[in-house]
Amino acid sequence: MDMSTASWSQQPLPPWNPATQEALKRGAQVNSKTEPGEPPTAQENAAVRPQSAEPDQQQTREQANELRELKVRDQEVRQHENAHRSAGGGLVRGGSYEYTRGPDGRMYAIAGEVSIDSGSVPGDPEATLQKAQTVLRAALAPAEPSGQDRRVAAQAQATAAQARLELMQKRARGEEGQAPGGVVDVRA
Repeated sequence: MDMSTASWSQQPLPPWNPATQEALKRGAQVNSKTEPGEPPTAQENAAVRPQSAEPDQQQTREQANELRELKVRDQEVRQHENAHRSAGGGLVRGGSYEYTRGPDGRMYAIAGEVSIDSGSVPGDPEATLQKAQTVLRAALAPAEPSGQDRRVAAQAQATAAQARLELMQKRARGEEGQAPGGVVDVRA
């Protein structure tokens, strides 16, 4: 969970790029003409595939393993961000994912983030306390909270502690004598 957002997608490399040449030597398929997010055309794939008579079984196994890992990571990332959304309710806004292209030409989420309103409610320590508790639950909702999630949770705990202190001070000043609806009890 992060207060900032960013998105990234892997761009196809032009065939003259040294990194592309290395990828081609390893047998990678490089898409140089289609738009980002689009799978390579059959002609483009044929142009960059190794021209050996037999497919390289090791390469095929590596691609299958990479694809399996990407699918698992994609599911983990989406579940993680959805856990924040579910626990945070209306305090959680938007969300974005970082993607990478798999060996099958599809895009897979490898990271994600959402924004959460973690500010205090001015003049209302009780509402601030409730909000901080919701932020804390949202930050720690995923099965494996990230470092950023833990930082947001720590900030929410600090906000809650400050709100509790303000509530105690308010009660000590006698401001708790207000009846519901904002009517002041002035009995003598």
